[in-house]
Amino acid sequence: MEANRVIRALSALAQEHRLAAFRLLVQAGEDGIAAGSLADLLDVPPSSMSFHLAQLANAGLVTQRRESRSIIYSADYAAMNGLMGYLTENCCGGVPCTDTGAEAAACPSDPERKSA
Repeated sequence: MEANRVIRALSALAQEHRLAAFRLLVQAGEDGIAAGSLADLLDVPPSSMSFHLAQLANAGLVTQRRESRSIIYSADYAAMNGLMGYLTENCCGGVPCTDTGAEAAACPSDPERKSA
């Protein structure tokens, strides 16, 4: 993932309502949630929710599709995984942090593993 895309994604998530909306969309799975329902769930005015969803879409973190008169938003899991991969690619000195093997027990980024 390119650094400019990472910066856009992190910037989009660095706002309370956008982060909450993205987390709900991740939980919703591929079915997604209608923009109006997101606004209701987060107690945000629909016009504000539209702005926040546009920011998430511009950052490439969500996709949208029209169903009848509703716009349904879904988390873009590939983009989310790309962002997480970018943030963790140098974790543990470049050694993959997995739940198996000696590398996992020594991973300095996971306090539970350090004390194990």
